[in-house]
Amino acid sequence: MPESPSPALSIVVPVYNEEECLREVMEELRAALDAAGLTDWEAIMVDDGSRDRSPQIARELAAADPRFRLIRFTTNCGQTAAFDMGFRSARGRLVGMMDADGQNDPRDFPRLIAALEQRGVDMICGVRQKRQDSFVRRISSRIANGVRNWATQEQVTDVGCSIRVFRRECFHRIKLYEGMHRFFPTLFRIEGYTIGEIPVNHRPRTRGVSKYGIHNRLWRGLRDLFAVRWMQRRALRYQVRTED
Repeated sequence: MPESPSPALSIVVPVYNEEECLREVMEELRAALDAAGLTDWEAIMVDDGSRDRSPQIARELAAADPRFRLIRFTTNCGQTAAFDMGFRSARGRLVGMMDADGQNDPRDFPRLIAALEQRGVDMICGVRQKRQDSFVRRISSRIANGVRNWATQEQVTDVGCSIRVFRRECFHRIKLYEGMHRFFPTLFRIEGYTIGEIPVNHRPRTRGVSKYGIHNRLWRGLRDLFAVRWMQRRALRYQVRTED
């Protein structure tokens, strides 16, 4: 049987215990892409060892629409591992990413794709407008973002925003380690790729429970920051001279 043609767009969605949100989020994603005329897509749900009904819901979605795909981990491996698996399984020319908690707005994908193509960059990152998080979370995120930019000499406005689009071939040169999804734009720049940003919508979490807090991010974030700074300083940068 011949293989089906590769889609133009792959959306990677890590899933961990999101039974209250998953069906609604994925159906909203489908509606948003189809309404924008982006019918040639696949959505890869990477279940990160969920202990609730998330895998069952994902299977039902995939059975009803073959554009939905499910990949399951045997145990909980973390969000970076889920993104990595999804990116390496993606078949689209462009790859998008978003969270499964409903705070990212799938209707932003057409705008992200248009900006990527118009500007000719390798990745477009979302910048959350009017963030719908608690005051403590907004302040801690702003401080963490500032520290990351200071230490890495970057100017990423909102590194914590998960909704992005990039060219799939770029990921072949990216090596992810645990926690590195928080530095994704910087890892792209280390490899010489170009980054752009546009404002995106942000919504409150109405269902489920957040998996992250200040305490489970602080020390890991600092450790990862030092690792990324080391990578920046040791990156190989050379150009080959062409002989006439």
